[in-house]
Amino acid sequence: MQLITTRPIPFFSLFIAISFLFSFSLSYSNTFTIINNCPHTIWPGTLAGSGTPQLPTTGLQLDSGQSIRIPSVPGWSGRIWARTGCSFDESGIGKCQTGDCGGRLQCDGNGATPPASLFEITLGKGTDKDFYDVSLVDGYNLPLIASPHGAHGVCNVTGCALDINTGCPKELQVVGGEGGDGGGVVACKSACEAFGLDQYCCSGEFANPTTCRPSFYSTIFKRACPRAYSYAYDDGTSTFTCKAYEYSLVFCPKVNGIRKPDSTLSPPTIQEPPPTPIFQEPPPTPTYQEAPATPTFQEPPPTPAFQEPPATPTFQEPPPTPTFQEPPPTPVFQEPPPTPASQEPPPTIPFAPRGEEYLANVSSSSMLLPVPTLFILLILNVISSAYLANQEP
Repeated sequence: MQLITTRPIPFFSLFIAISFLFSFSLSYSNTFTIINNCPHTIWPGTLAGSGTPQLPTTGLQLDSGQSIRIPSVPGWSGRIWARTGCSFDESGIGKCQTGDCGGRLQCDGNGATPPASLFEITLGKGTDKDFYDVSLVDGYNLPLIASPHGAHGVCNVTGCALDINTGCPKELQVVGGEGGDGGGVVACKSACEAFGLDQYCCSGEFANPTTCRPSFYSTIFKRACPRAYSYAYDDGTSTFTCKAYEYSLVFCPKVNGIRKPDSTLSPPTIQEPPPTPIFQEPPPTPTYQEAPATPTFQEPPPTPAFQEPPATPTFQEPPPTPTFQEPPPTPVFQEPPPTPASQEPPPTIPFAPRGEEYLANVSSSSMLLPVPTLFILLILNVISSAYLANQEP
């Protein structure tokens, strides 16, 4: 019978094998480094997903310029966010203006009260990749950039570096009060939280990517932060994969670089598109209504063409004044025939007694006759006298 003998494994070889396995496991361990670049204190909070353990801390205070490293385990999934305007007593009981988690410093399994900017991640096990995103689906309270440091290759930086609070529509604004920022806008709600409609919450008949589409309000967030989730089914441009050993979460990052106090990690370069102006719309009715169209400009009615005044009637000369008719000539005054001067008795005609008597009668009667008759009679008298004279012996 042949004996089977075993050769002892050299201690050195065993040491190498154990070191390899140890280093392999360490290379895929994950750490979250949270950095506060804000000019004020923040209170980060963490929440583990279903079936994964909570992180070593679920809430803490982080002053401006401070950072903290929180270890995690492969396969961990959950959320990390920052609270603002918090006040807690010695027992850790209090409240926050934004991102509150049950009124306690340690969230202990409570999620963030909207609105809050969220970092969401599921870490892969072994060689499986991580899935991560920055979500504004529950609203926005602080700028947040997530920068993974990959074990293999380059990973994508994501998040939202712009201050959306400064351009938040009035109907979505959360205004700070006592203990806040002096009455300024401290957060910007999502349309789902502000109005509670299925079309904004992607619920009810809108609970699928076909019927739930980007709204006017989600578009505001998307334009400001193209790589962040803007509504529930915004997966195509907002979810990233990587195999990283560390994720740096920077609140209030600088646009052209990130200052990381107490950290040796080089700052990621963030190429954000130029900000799109955020327009403020009037408060919407349950269904969004377009603003009434501006009436088109109407030309004023054309000025009526100048009309000449009616022609002045041509001057009609007055009818000619009738020519002056001289009055009929005043009949020439006819002086009455001159009273015959006393005539000397005609000379006595001899041998004509009958004639003298006749002429005397004629003369006396001719005084009573008109001038022509008298003239004729005178002529006859002369002729008669001449005749008688010629008859004398």
